[in-house]
Amino acid sequence: MAEVSVRPVRHVVYLHGFSSSPASSKAQRFGRELAARNVGFSCPDLNQPSFETLTVTRMLGQIRDEIASIRCGPIALIGSSLGALVAIHVAAADHAKDGADGRPGPLPERRVDRLVLLAPALDFGSDRAGPLGAAGIAEWRKSGTMSVFHYADNSVRDIGYALHEDALKYDTANVELTHPALIFQGRRDELVDARVVERWAAARPLADLRLVDDGHQLRDSMDLIWKESRTFLGLSG
Repeated sequence: MAEVSVRPVRHVVYLHGFSSSPASSKAQRFGRELAARNVGFSCPDLNQPSFETLTVTRMLGQIRDEIASIRCGPIALIGSSLGALVAIHVAAADHAKDGADGRPGPLPERRVDRLVLLAPALDFGSDRAGPLGAAGIAEWRKSGTMSVFHYADNSVRDIGYALHEDALKYDTANVELTHPALIFQGRRDELVDARVVERWAAARPLADLRLVDDGHQLRDSMDLIWKESRTFLGLSG
């Protein structure tokens, strides 16, 4: 069981997933629940300034800037899918140093003290083929862009190959988990391999994994997710 600070969080930053937006049902649910408890909430639009030029490095920079703008703490990060991967690396960068590879360096001070990870796309920043398969990645590299369905826009949009190329810098398999993390993962997830999440969590004492009978969107588990997260965030009923 992950140990968390006795202080309740005073602000939550929500990181939406790939081809999603701040209008996602999970982001909206957390926003409503936290507002009712007078907890600050923000959900940066990680599609900006352009979805096609999205990279993990850009997302990391956006979240670092968001954290720097928040005056009160402690702060919790809630990340969904690709947003969860970014949340892990934002937290891990608390003690990192700027590198020649262009990765964001440390936060001005340690502001984040816990994470909630929803169907974390841990394999996104690796050289494993994942759902696309090796042939799909090769075609993406050749054409320079790939068409994907963007749920927030309800339309097909292009995403640049730079996303995959940049994500290879952020293989999460060996990253140190430096903050307590509550993780929710669906056993029937069609995009994230639950076995990968189980192995990753089992190797990290600060991780508390909850496997649920659900798919990648975790739609049927939101009541449970909020109930468990509320306690983890140190909030009253």
